[in-house]
Amino acid sequence: MPQARAVVRPASRVRWRAQLAIVLGLSLGQSAVYSVVQLLDKATRAPLSQGTSTLNRSLSTREYFDLVYQLLDIVFSLVPVALVLYFVWDAAARRSSAALPWTTPFRRLGFDLARPGRDWLWGVGLFLAIGIPSLGLYWAGRALGITTAIIPSGLDAHWWTVPVLILSAMRHAVLEEVIVVGFMLGWLRRLGWRAPAAIAASSLLRGSYHLYQGIGPFVGNAVMGVVFTLVYRRYGRVMPLVIAHALLDITAFVGFSLVGKAMGLG
Repeated sequence: MPQARAVVRPASRVRWRAQLAIVLGLSLGQSAVYSVVQLLDKATRAPLSQGTSTLNRSLSTREYFDLVYQLLDIVFSLVPVALVLYFVWDAAARRSSAALPWTTPFRRLGFDLARPGRDWLWGVGLFLAIGIPSLGLYWAGRALGITTAIIPSGLDAHWWTVPVLILSAMRHAVLEEVIVVGFMLGWLRRLGWRAPAAIAASSLLRGSYHLYQGIGPFVGNAVMGVVFTLVYRRYGRVMPLVIAHALLDITAFVGFSLVGKAMGLG
């Protein structure tokens, strides 16, 4: 006998919409709004090709205060991820009486170490598949004058610079993939969005909060978003995306810090 389809109450939809709005308003949705304003600011000052975008800025001229500020920024920027995990846990707890097996929010998002081999295989594969085209899009955008000069690291050279850049890369990877893929796709599905619309919304949001870098990064990150969401829908795990994203950012941040500045590019 087929199971009866669960009835979604209007109050549940209101709660899910509110949760999605709160998470995005505190994190990447807010970043997207600021990014649009920053793009307009840069574009109305001078051609985008003459602008710059520094991804990791120094927060103090005093070395150890800069270190403290950097670590605090990383930790507090991950609070929306904790909120997402709470909402996923709360949603599971509300349904636990419906004869559904309860699992941790980490397991529900595929953000755990249950399949390290496959996760790393997919993560490294995505890193290699996305990395080279991303460089091509960046240089094409620079040539067309629609992309700013991107400076991955504006930090001074200290003993802690590379570890902080690695932590920053991991922060971005966790924040973006857990929220824009795992959480956003799941909550849009709860709200009745069809897969193509949800994938488009997630991918356009990913591109939007990179607009401060120019049109090229918007397009590149939106395409990356489509690929990542399709992989997530296929395998139901966010961890390969976190690995791929972290490898991309670590390569950019640390590579520039060690090589770019030594060549006088910073």
